[in-house]
Amino acid sequence: MANLFIGNLPYSFDDQKLTDLFAQAGTVVSAKIITDKYSGRSRGFGFVQMSSDEETKAAIEKFNGFQVDARPLVVNEARPMQPRN
Repeated sequence: MANLFIGNLPYSFDDQKLTDLFAQAGTVVSAKIITDKYSGRSRGFGFVQMSSDEETKAAIEKFNGFQVDARPLVVNEARPMQPRN
């Protein structure tokens, strides 16, 4: 199972809205909006994990460029976090 990076999300999105949206492409194992640690406000991106590789590919095809609140989503496989220097 691949983890998906979801970018350019509306700031109004929460974990549940993200889950509901990606459930259209299959079974969502987890969905997490990344928030600012001080304000608690969405940072405009998150991560979704689908239950199979086929559903992961379907989600990328369906939602990459998909318009939500006039914002085109960026959806691709998440890369491992790089160490900061």
